[in-house]
Amino acid sequence: MKKIILSGGGTGGHIYPAVAVAEALKRRFGEEVELLFVGAEGKMEMEKVPALGYRIVGLPIAGLQRRMDWHNLLVPFKVLKSLRQARRVIREFGADAVVGFGGYASAPVLWAAQRMGVPTVIQEQNSYAGVTNKILARHADRICTAYEGMDRFFPSDRITLTGNPLRGRFSKEGADRAEALKYYGLSADRPTILVVGGSLGTRSLNEMMKAWILETGGKAPVQVIWQTGKYYEREMKAFLAAHPAEGVWQGAFIDRMDYAYAAADVVVSRSGAGTVSELCLVAKPVVFVPSPNVAEDHQTKNARALESKGAAVVVPDAECRTTAMRRACELLSDPARLASMSRALEALARPRAAEDIVNEIVKVMK
Repeated sequence: MKKIILSGGGTGGHIYPAVAVAEALKRRFGEEVELLFVGAEGKMEMEKVPALGYRIVGLPIAGLQRRMDWHNLLVPFKVLKSLRQARRVIREFGADAVVGFGGYASAPVLWAAQRMGVPTVIQEQNSYAGVTNKILARHADRICTAYEGMDRFFPSDRITLTGNPLRGRFSKEGADRAEALKYYGLSADRPTILVVGGSLGTRSLNEMMKAWILETGGKAPVQVIWQTGKYYEREMKAFLAAHPAEGVWQGAFIDRMDYAYAAADVVVSRSGAGTVSELCLVAKPVVFVPSPNVAEDHQTKNARALESKGAAVVVPDAECRTTAMRRACELLSDPARLASMSRALEALARPRAAEDIVNEIVKVMK
């Protein structure tokens, strides 16, 4: 029986890659592997991971607040308590390996494992390494990355380029386009732009859509699948009621991303690590509008990495309201550029990322 701890949390960008690897481990070893997740008390992983059927233990670890806050005074005590608890969890579980997916939630258990002689593997989703992973990589046995050139941050002899592990099955072939267009009530005679800002939504992309609808008077030669996010759903529904627009599907969530990608000719999106990896797999030309509100400006670095290979167009957040939809429409009028971007994206795709990370875990286990 193999016993493996997976840790990472705070955001879906750290949680879902860990779940994707857990699923790959289950596919590989079935009943011969036992998995335990370790997260941070009160964070989203404590709800999301059990809902997917996995056991999780929460540590009292907390991150530093960027603003002056008295809670920062408690952080050293929480770190020490988390390290003690992490050692106990590793010992009682009998871990053969510990795998970290970034975020401060993963720090105590990986730190403890490294000092207990338990093999550790780190997975870095972004093109610019996070602080936690940079620190832990010094003693990690293996570092799985999604981008080339990560020896800027990590020991080169321990890096393996695997890509980002994703849940679900995304591919260039994807779902049937006609079926996807019918699902969204759209026409096969007009090009389609997918605007997606994540489950919570993105104010910038929603304001961009409002400006575009006002500019075109609700009549445009393209149609749009517009995912607004739950925070903005009521506001955007009210806007569309006051300013009806032809060929616009609007919703808080997109349940069938495979259909959304199949229907789309161009995507306008944020550039989180998971989204970037999905777009490479489906090879959909994209206009990235990186969020300026993430640690170490990860999204801009992710987007620029693809732009440098001719796989994406990047529009800064401050300019997206007036620029991003225009750039997307320009791409639609240039079939050669679309084909070139699609080829560049496909070349960057790593469809076996989760399985390749499992290979690295198996290699380091004693």
